[in-house]
Amino acid sequence: MKKITTLLLTAVMAVSLLSGCGQSSGASSAPAAPAASAPAAPAEQKLTGTVATDGSTSMEKVIGALGEAFEGDNSGVTFTYNPTGSGSGITAVAEGRCDIGLSSRGLKDEEKAQGLTGTVLAYDGIAIIVHPENPVTDLDLDTIAKIYTGEITNWKDVGGDDAEIVLIGREAGSGTRDGFESITGTAEKCQYRQELTSTGDVITTVSQNPNAIGYASLASVKDTVKALDVGGVTPTEDTVKDGSYVVQRPFVLVTKDGTPLSDAAQAFFDYATSPAAADIIGAAGAVAAN
Repeated sequence: MKKITTLLLTAVMAVSLLSGCGQSSGASSAPAAPAASAPAAPAEQKLTGTVATDGSTSMEKVIGALGEAFEGDNSGVTFTYNPTGSGSGITAVAEGRCDIGLSSRGLKDEEKAQGLTGTVLAYDGIAIIVHPENPVTDLDLDTIAKIYTGEITNWKDVGGDDAEIVLIGREAGSGTRDGFESITGTAEKCQYRQELTSTGDVITTVSQNPNAIGYASLASVKDTVKALDVGGVTPTEDTVKDGSYVVQRPFVLVTKDGTPLSDAAQAFFDYATSPAAADIIGAAGAVAAN
């Protein structure tokens, strides 16, 4: 009898234990293992290095504004601009002396044959400039060509004073000169009195001579000279953009095929040719290509 009672008690205790386990959904149990944390995202790497540009003096305002904005957004980058003229800038990038060349004309076939690529950054009007006191306000393209080739030599023949016209232009290899002579059909025919090496020199020289005429990047023209209408069209950003002002040319970024840009130079190139740079280019007096 005692043995039977002991077996019954053991069975009851076993059932109780099993019943207690089944009802312990809200009971505390061994602490859960903490969830594995996601690996931390790598910190964005700061852009560092130098961006070296070389070339067109006409692009000074545009490239300077873009370089300043780019440096402002990338404190680890130094941006440099060497104003040597379009031809020199193209040679510099071909010889590996700069990251990006600057040209205010399209590349010639022989330059492309050297493995160079031109990317249009913006469009710029070439202003025909005279002294502010010159009474002439408008010349058509044909008349401008006749003046520069020496067929017309006196201002009185185009509505001005009785005075000899003094022809001011840029040096051989200048993108501005190439653009002007291509548009007017005067290549190798111009009878220059002076051939100057920068846009600023042309503007200064014309501002000091009442009988002078010159040409300069519209983006660089100051109130020390007067920009003439051409064929009744005033040179402005809008008339350059819509094509009605015919004396205009491209601003070009020149790179060398097969020579990758540094991270800093590539980042600048991408920024300058993006729609994000359009307002800066416009404020500098040119018309953005994108």
